[in-house]
Amino acid sequence: MLATLWDVNDASTSRIMSDFYARWVKDPADGKAEALRQAQLALLRGPAASSPHDADYSHPFYWAPFVLIGNYQ
Repeated sequence: MLATLWDVNDASTSRIMSDFYARWVKDPADGKAEALRQAQLALLRGPAASSPHDADYSHPFYWAPFVLIGNYQ
């Protein structure tokens, strides 16, 4: 189960969940924890230079509340 530790922003949550599941489906052998870590790092690093209109979700408020509980392999 993927849970949050505090209230979250809808737009950033949608983005991190989409990224998390895309990474997990693409490389299931890497595990859910690695997929979540990579999705969090993507938000931390901020918007890509090629897409300047993306919102900046680099603050921990947007990516840090997500934790895996249970089978996170």
